[in-house]
Amino acid sequence: MAEEKTTLRSVGRPRSVDAAQASLALLLNLVRTGAATTRQELERRSELGRAVVADRLATMIELGLLKEGELGQATGGRAPRQMRFRQDAGSLLVSAIDQSSIALGIADLNGQLLVEHHEAAQLDAGPEAILDRLATIFDWQLRETEKPAPWGIGLALPGPIEKPAADFETVPVLQTVQSWQGFPFLDRLSMRFGVPIFARSGVQTMTMGEAKAGGGRGLSDIIYVKLGRSISAGLISEGQLHRGAQGAAGMIGHSRVGDELLEAVVGAEAIAREGKAAAEDGRSPYLAQTLERQGELSVVDIGHAAQLGDLFCVELLGKCGRLVGEALAPLTNLVNPSLIVIGGVVAESGGDSLLAGIREAVYRQSHPMVSRDLQIMRSQMGASSGLVGAAQVVVEELFAPTTLQGWVGQGSPLHHPEFQKSLERATVALATKAAQPAGRVAP
Repeated sequence: MAEEKTTLRSVGRPRSVDAAQASLALLLNLVRTGAATTRQELERRSELGRAVVADRLATMIELGLLKEGELGQATGGRAPRQMRFRQDAGSLLVSAIDQSSIALGIADLNGQLLVEHHEAAQLDAGPEAILDRLATIFDWQLRETEKPAPWGIGLALPGPIEKPAADFETVPVLQTVQSWQGFPFLDRLSMRFGVPIFARSGVQTMTMGEAKAGGGRGLSDIIYVKLGRSISAGLISEGQLHRGAQGAAGMIGHSRVGDELLEAVVGAEAIAREGKAAAEDGRSPYLAQTLERQGELSVVDIGHAAQLGDLFCVELLGKCGRLVGEALAPLTNLVNPSLIVIGGVVAESGGDSLLAGIREAVYRQSHPMVSRDLQIMRSQMGASSGLVGAAQVVVEELFAPTTLQGWVGQGSPLHHPEFQKSLERATVALATKAAQPAGRVAP
């Protein structure tokens, strides 16, 4: 049998291209994560020979993935040279889209957020308008920061996002928003920038953001709860994000409170309705004045009133907190987290009354061993958590060992054969859709 050809150097050459790609991927991830940074450490951790390690490192330096860093500490001989991952070899575009806002940013290849931008937006404006706005701001950010070309896009989207059947495959998004149904948002955005896209629900990226850079840093078991117009939760267990069979894990807002859904009772709109009713029937003089002055009330107004000592608002937010805590207690008993982080507009507005209600219910209804060291805190990251988490999603996807082996020899994931196939499929699908007569659906 003829020997398989490979573009790798002859020194330490493996018997197959697959073995070469595997060794490149292994060494790159060891350096990238800081698990091993000198040649001696890499030889020991990878169990590869000295010649093979030297060859693979030279290859990745040539590809621009690694660089030689400073000298390490000597241990009886010559000081070893540290290897460093080139996190500036490419960039990551990230965006968090919510019902009433969009956030966008650029991150390096380690997932470190470098720049971010936030603005109001309405999903009801339709996917075309949001797509155009994302493209415009991404172009502006890349131009102004002079960051390298992107390697991928991470998106945080409202509502559950179904898992794709294969790597680099895009799926329909935002099926709960009528005007977005059937719109090829991910395909269009992927083709616009020529990079793969990885989408998760907003609460899942916020959970990853809190674990990466927020209160959950260094912890392996956390729950993140987003309290807004809808209510949902994200779970990291033993260091891994739990997505569920279809990607819809964490929809606790659909838990029942009496005869109603939790989010219909303690969601932002439900709290605002309670506040308006109290303003109109005189239970809250402060809210009555606010309603007369503004013509409407929001959960932010109710939170402000509670901070000023309005008794009705203090009791309302405390009751909402207890209901959320009662929904969280069974989950807390099930997964035994070390931290619960509460985020979203209701958490930001609800203040101490809401948080105290959550703590009361969770601690009361959880097993003593589960609650013994459990911390419950409000998020300090705000909207940035979704962007940080979206960047982390892209990093994990691009540098997953099996995916990395498909592109490491070419120096960029844009050359991954499966991504090239996904671009071809998207091109055909969009061309077919564009050629259809109005009102006709492709078979």
